[in-house]
Amino acid sequence: MATYKSIKYIIPTEAVEHTDSINALADVDTTTVAPSVGQTLKWSATNSRWQPADMEEAAASGTQKAIFGFGNSGSGMSNITNLVSSSGVVSADTTGIGTARQDIAAASYGGDKAIFGFGFDGSSLVNTINLVSNAGIVATNSTGSGTVRYRLSAAGYGTDKAIFGFGSGYSGHLSMSNLVSSSGVVATDTTGIGTARSTLQATSYGSDKAIFGFGVDASDDTSVTNLVSNTGIVATNTTGVGTARTGLGAARYGGDKAIFGFGYSDNALSVTNLVSNVGVVSSDTTGIGTARSGAQAAGYGGDKAIFAFGNTDQTTRVSMSNLVSNAGVVSSDTTGVGTARDGLAAAGYSTTA
Repeated sequence: MATYKSIKYIIPTEAVEHTDSINALADVDTTTVAPSVGQTLKWSATNSRWQPADMEEAAASGTQKAIFGFGNSGSGMSNITNLVSSSGVVSADTTGIGTARQDIAAASYGGDKAIFGFGFDGSSLVNTINLVSNAGIVATNSTGSGTVRYRLSAAGYGTDKAIFGFGSGYSGHLSMSNLVSSSGVVATDTTGIGTARSTLQATSYGSDKAIFGFGVDASDDTSVTNLVSNTGIVATNTTGVGTARTGLGAARYGGDKAIFGFGYSDNALSVTNLVSNVGVVSSDTTGIGTARSGAQAAGYGGDKAIFAFGNTDQTTRVSMSNLVSNAGVVSSDTTGVGTARDGLAAAGYSTTA
């Protein structure tokens, strides 16, 4: 049987599987980024499917970018965004698209795009959504399904979808999630899984799953985590690993692992916790980078991550970032790019553009 590194995609008139070819209906990933006729496909170890070569090669060669957006600058709600290049360089501010708000969430979806959602606009809680194209362009507002809330979190799962989860509403802390389709459509609420809490964080891990972690419940800070399957099912609580805290960030790194970092527990922290590719959270690593809360994180460059912004004492907002290597090592501070703010959101985008 022949072994192929790449093939040309041809839609057959009937499904016929030969010993030296593929079954186009079973082996080609047509959901993440559907191939066009004649396009070169390459095998993806991520989901054991053939995918368009430009998508697979982009991830492998590190062309993924990231976006930080919205937040509180100290003078009020902002709709500032900052793009992050595939080499981890944070751009200057772009302003003026979408409702200014803070304590929102963001995630990657659709293979190469991103979504910002929910938050507080200065007068009320909202379920406002802004999609981000694979060129980093933020769309105007749309209204999402789901309970209005803020201080929630979001992550990608299942290779091309996303999930918003938990948060705080008018009635207090919430235990609910909203799935996001591969085309950016937000579903209605799924309720009642895991401890109700807010100011937590989420990230993808293990190629197609996600994890929610930490936050504050009705009584105190927590170190509770909830794994999310590759079909978007949120698991019951796993408790007790790492310093209980709120207002942290999280991102995927190293292709299939993740990292939680920074946060607040009585004071600002520079604690990080690595997450293995099977969702196991490690004990604390301390002391790298300026201690702060309200920061955010995103994957970039295919296998690295970046933490950025936040506040050092609940009021002093900073403009600093810390790169994370593909081995999970957090670098010292890079300062001075973009408006200092906290309560923002971040996501990876664009492995294809």
